[in-house]
Amino acid sequence: MTRDELCASIPHAGTMCLLDEVVHWDDARIVCRSATHRLTDNPLRNEEGLPAVCGVEYAAQAMAVHGALRSAGNEPPKVGYIAALRQIRLHAERLDETAEPLTIEAQREGGDEFAFLYAFTVSSDAKLLLEGKALVVHQPREAQ
Repeated sequence: MTRDELCASIPHAGTMCLLDEVVHWDDARIVCRSATHRLTDNPLRNEEGLPAVCGVEYAAQAMAVHGALRSAGNEPPKVGYIAALRQIRLHAERLDETAEPLTIEAQREGGDEFAFLYAFTVSSDAKLLLEGKALVVHQPREAQ
């Protein structure tokens, strides 16, 4: 999956598409990589850099790509929204302080056709930067 294909599978464009590649995926899990945390034009940066909490958006995009890959060929992906975040743990203050690419992993822990629970991590060079869980709900097709 090229970066262009990856970005086309989520509702983000340009610099807001934060992921660079899908390293691995299966029905329950996706692993992505990104070096956009070091870009000075990263839209999530503030004057001090890129806060670690922004890793939640990296994980959300990985979950969206996972949903698109899981539905590929069957039907268009549903529009999803993060309804709740739980057990968010920051293990760093900023993402841009690491020189190595970010590895974003999202593991689907359960769900149905309307909502999914994912556990996610954001790490770099085997150092855990952020972890948590997200409940993703889908908008009904008739409302899209």
